[in-house]
Amino acid sequence: MSAVLVKTDGPIGIATLNRPEALNALNNELLDGLAAALEAWDADPAIRVMIVTGSDKAFAAGADIKEMAPKSFSQMQAENPFGRQMDRILRIRKPIIAAVAGFALGGGCELAMALDILIAADTAKFGQPEITLGIMPGLGGSQRTPLAMGKAKAMDLCLTGRMMDAAEAEASGVASRVVPAEMLMDEALKAARKIAAQSLPAVMMLKEAINRAYERPLAQGLAYERRAFHALFATHDQKEGMAAFSGKRKPAFRDE
Repeated sequence: MSAVLVKTDGPIGIATLNRPEALNALNNELLDGLAAALEAWDADPAIRVMIVTGSDKAFAAGADIKEMAPKSFSQMQAENPFGRQMDRILRIRKPIIAAVAGFALGGGCELAMALDILIAADTAKFGQPEITLGIMPGLGGSQRTPLAMGKAKAMDLCLTGRMMDAAEAEASGVASRVVPAEMLMDEALKAARKIAAQSLPAVMMLKEAINRAYERPLAQGLAYERRAFHALFATHDQKEGMAAFSGKRKPAFRDE
């Protein structure tokens, strides 16, 4: 049984984490499969946006403790398990939506937060419980949580290991929006189709610009944004988009 199920819906690639016996706990097999699927779609001109989701019970209930527990410091440092796949995922240029229901804990929370838009079901539970195992987050949890929710909230979440529900996650800036569980994939697909209808060069430049603002000092992010904004005026799609607005019609983007 594959640890990641993949399918497409028109211009949308959908990857479903599929380790139900382990509540989709992240292991090397799953993350290798996910990174490979996202890289293939990133290179496929027919795919414009991607969705990563799990089951009703769990997006991913953490990293696979059984796989990590026996490893030494030198093994973890040499092998960089999970981290090497996350680095590949972070290099994807097209937008990725996380559609999260159930548990998103530890590495699962870190994976969801590393993606571009996080749509949460009202059943979702988020947390960084690594401290209860005598370790700390290792896939960005100690870095992305304070950027999303501020120092005090991040300290509370990470140092106590508690879980927060979807409403708190949305209020804290972790979730983009919260929807009833039965509407989760409909909402994710609706957002994906809206993104897929836009000019792909503009979408990819905008994703990079927002990530630069998130990851770099403000002055560097502003300088990149200005250059990218100016560069888009060399594209057909900018001319078409503005002409369509003036003509009160739907734009016909060509990704050029």
